[in-house]
Amino acid sequence: MKKELDNGLTAVTDGEFRRAFWHLDFLAGLSGIRHVSAKAWSVHFEGHQPKAETVVVEGKIGFPEDHPFLEAYDRLKAIVDEVAPGTPIKFTIPSPSMLHLICAVREENYKPTERYAADPQAFFDDMAEAWGDALLALYKRGCRYLQLDDTSWGEFCSAEKRAAYAARGIDVDAVGKKYVECINKVLAKKPADMTVTMHICRGNFRSTWFSSGGYEPVAETLFGGCAVDGFFLEYDSERAGTFEPLRFIKDQTVVLGLITSKFPELEDKAAVKARIEEATKYVPLAQLCLSPQCGFSSTEEGNLMTEDEEWAKVRLVREIADEVWKD
Repeated sequence: MKKELDNGLTAVTDGEFRRAFWHLDFLAGLSGIRHVSAKAWSVHFEGHQPKAETVVVEGKIGFPEDHPFLEAYDRLKAIVDEVAPGTPIKFTIPSPSMLHLICAVREENYKPTERYAADPQAFFDDMAEAWGDALLALYKRGCRYLQLDDTSWGEFCSAEKRAAYAARGIDVDAVGKKYVECINKVLAKKPADMTVTMHICRGNFRSTWFSSGGYEPVAETLFGGCAVDGFFLEYDSERAGTFEPLRFIKDQTVVLGLITSKFPELEDKAAVKARIEEATKYVPLAQLCLSPQCGFSSTEEGNLMTEDEEWAKVRLVREIADEVWKD
């Protein structure tokens, strides 16, 4: 935590060091979910492949009072209270979209439980209740800044993946609307003094990726309809497309992920500033921020960078932000 502050961050996280995966650890801790081994990972990365593990739905989805992430938050808060009292804490969990995507969309042999076969909408309703309970449980422990990590949208931006899903009879546009509806039900429980954002990327395992495509296919549904306070958007390569889909942004903050967390080479400051200027055609500068396109590791294996190279990226973000948003 001290290194985060020393390198210019004004809010701290636990770095997800207690997780093997950015998403499966949280999902596996839910009621009605079982963590299992698999023959292959649920998506194909362009290079290294993660350990083949997944989750399956076996009962009613719920958020238990002893979910391990609550203890993880308590531990982080205790460290902050001891080292730098009052420092804002950012805590991350996967979006509810990820549970449905993994179990009911990516899984070609998905067999719903009796409850969800009889009423498919109950899957979304139970997720909304579970994530709402998680949000309020974290809030009760002091969490005021929660981030929902969600790669479903990066996947739904891919023409290749959209076509593959369509061939299986899956309408990803309809699924996307269900995801926004579910997330908005969660956000309806958000206390007024709590901030909830969403991070979207196209894969980040061992410096690789699993999908490509601009935000246009999902922009109106997601940017125009999801009630999060801000979006952290991957924009470090041409795979994320142009800024034009940002025209659907309303009053949300948009954090431009223009600095890659996949490779150690430092971006040119002038080039990054030029891209920020380009984004202001669609979103006012006052609503924009800057960040890496993703964290430095989505799993316990980490990306192909040293710790010093990672901190150099963080400092670069801080330096550019200070120069662009001087006031």
